Amino acid sequence: MKQTTRRNLLLGAVATTGAAGIIGVARFPGATQAKAQELTVEDVLFDPVNPVLGNPDGDLTIVEFFDYQCPYCKANHPDLMDVTGADGNIRLVMKDWPIFGAPSVRASQLALGAVDVGAYETVLAALMATKGRLSEADITATLETAGLDLGELDGAYRANRGQWDGLMARNDFQAAQLGLRGTPAYIIGTTIYPGTMNRAELKEAIANARA
Repeated sequence: MKQTTRRNLLLGAVATTGAAGIIGVARFPGATQAKAQELTVEDVLFDPVNPVLGNPDGDLTIVEFFDYQCPYCKANHPDLMDVTGADGNIRLVMKDWPIFGAPSVRASQLALGAVDVGAYETVLAALMATKGRLSEADITATLETAGLDLGELDGAYRANRGQWDGLMARNDFQAAQLGLRGTPAYIIGTTIYPGTMNRAELKEAIANARA
């Protein structure tokens, strides 16, 4: 069910971590466990490691916390890409938040590894075009059909595993601190929109952020 509540992402310190804010290191074994820290808007919108789509110099940032097995993320993805592309002045930050188990983690690992071989957008598009839940075999078949070399993607991920696992761990930490309960969840400007967003809703939120 769509959640219609939206909340402001407070400027400055968003939240302070407590015991519940410890990063899920078990899911991302290459990451370093974080101590309690303050989360800022800059941390969420401008992580220097996170891939950026759209216009990197755009006047507005859209963030999506997503999982490659989330059917709502995949259903909304064409609208998100169309609206972003047509606007031409949006930084689009896709935050891998693999919360649906091992296949989700594996998909994110390969997608992030693809950054270093110039194939991130190809992997993103291929996996977001799939339907429903995925097995590792499904992921392999999807990416091979898209003309990608799984060995190359896996090797690129492993070469920078600390960086990519660290990014996923930070995404996990941020989602917890922001009180996100599932995917998709969007931040448009400095407003959080939990739940699905269609084309019209995206356009309205973008207009509101710029107003």
